[in-house]
Amino acid sequence: MLRQADGSDQATMAPSRIAALDRARTFIILLVLLHHSVLNYTYFGHGDPMRWLGFDLVVLFNDSFFMAFMFLISGLFVRDSLARKGPTIFLRDRAWRLGVPYLLSVFVLMPIAYYPTFLRYHLPGTTDFNFLHFWWHTLTVGPWPSGPAWFLWVLLALDALAAAVWSIAPKVIQAFGQLIFSVRARPMAVFPVFLIASIAAYLPLHLAFGDASWLELGRFPLPIQTSRILLYAGYFFVGVGVGAVKLRTGLLAENGELARRWLVWCAFAMMFYGAILALVYVHHNWVADFNSPPLAWRVGYGLAFATFSAAMAFAVSAFFLRFAGSGWSLLDALRPSAYGVYLLHYIFIIWLQYALYDYSVPAIVKFAIVFVGTLSMSWGLTVMLRKIPFVARMI
Repeated sequence: MLRQADGSDQATMAPSRIAALDRARTFIILLVLLHHSVLNYTYFGHGDPMRWLGFDLVVLFNDSFFMAFMFLISGLFVRDSLARKGPTIFLRDRAWRLGVPYLLSVFVLMPIAYYPTFLRYHLPGTTDFNFLHFWWHTLTVGPWPSGPAWFLWVLLALDALAAAVWSIAPKVIQAFGQLIFSVRARPMAVFPVFLIASIAAYLPLHLAFGDASWLELGRFPLPIQTSRILLYAGYFFVGVGVGAVKLRTGLLAENGELARRWLVWCAFAMMFYGAILALVYVHHNWVADFNSPPLAWRVGYGLAFATFSAAMAFAVSAFFLRFAGSGWSLLDALRPSAYGVYLLHYIFIIWLQYALYDYSVPAIVKFAIVFVGTLSMSWGLTVMLRKIPFVARMI
């Protein structure tokens, strides 16, 4: 059962799973697969010669909210884990679940995934690099990409920060949770506060660095998108606060006001996405210097991005909470393997895109093959790997 609001940590028991939140998390991971599957067939991505403008809209939609939401949902059970285990065991378990997969990703999985890119741009006879040469060159000379594993190291760092706060001032997390719990029946009043916080976390860094800048620590594969550092941290700690007090009956209650107004949140989100599309249209058609849009445009885009991200956090949560009792066979079946699919999918995506590159078939057909093939193979491989007990405890 979930911890009560009296702050008694010793009696805290492991929380039962909440199907709606599991489905929301699994849905976002499917969006990650969709995002990476279509990226090579966009005009923005400049990858495969076969492209479709609709895929650019998909990428714009996903990129404007889904990773922030992943950090929010990742924070929901942090307080319960800290109360149950204490900060030392909590960090040990997070290192096993996040740190070890991250190391396996950057040392093994990502070199395998990126080798087709090397083959595509280094024609036979122009280099003597086999895979082992490529692997060693990646680690010693670079570039050394982390791929989707960047999320793991950032989440682990935020978990460590939460553990530090818990160790120094645990009442801060409890007080924050109580504050959010007190307004559980007034999501319309909560949203403007969350929106202002989103804008404050994103807009200044967006204006200072733009969205193309990635902060990296030397050659090491520890990147994070510079403009979104505070946004991701903010969403994570909002998740920690939401989950700190009576998660089942708080803001994310299945029968709560947030869930009942799911259509309102979806309408808000689509309105703000429309604002992003309008600004992108202006950028492509009316901005003289494409690479240096005026300040007014950058402010407008930053505001639209932050508002859409905030609205989607409410919309996705409300939708899955509202329909928690409905049948979600695919999401429920995928849920135990979703983390493994996230870790493994990039290998299959890039190799399938490489295999299809020279075929002159429509972009939609290539995408369908890549997406279905990636989901099937990464899911199947995860199921097999999870039969190994110590791997199952990790993924």
